[in-house]
Amino acid sequence: MSDREYPARPIVGIGIVVIKGGQVLLCRRGKPPNVGSWTLPGGAQEVGETCEAAARRELAEETGLTVGTLHFTAYVDTIRRDHEGRVRFHYTILDFATRWEAGEPIAGSDVSEVAWAPLDALGPYELWGEAHRVIGMARGLVA
Repeated sequence: MSDREYPARPIVGIGIVVIKGGQVLLCRRGKPPNVGSWTLPGGAQEVGETCEAAARRELAEETGLTVGTLHFTAYVDTIRRDHEGRVRFHYTILDFATRWEAGEPIAGSDVSEVAWAPLDALGPYELWGEAHRVIGMARGLVA
């Protein structure tokens, strides 16, 4: 069991939607929860770290990319319970959007693969419904 399972309080997560023309940057998770699933780059905010600093750190750690202006896009609450109804995972995720500026992503920590996915053909990536919602909102902000 990880230190994020059965938490005493919600964990703040950070996500980043990076848009490059008609594509969005996705990462395949390399660690639990949801190993092997495609998602947006991101991770947990650390104590003493601003949301924006966390977004930039996570993007750099997972993809090697740095970006310019970040736009707050949405929040997502994800609460998963075990078979007894106890809260096993509880994240409040703050999502930011930005335009790609330069460089090519390379899979780093916590991810096994990165890809530029076509915004109009995300089906093969089997994203969580909330990821689709956030990507749609981000398109309106930075595309």
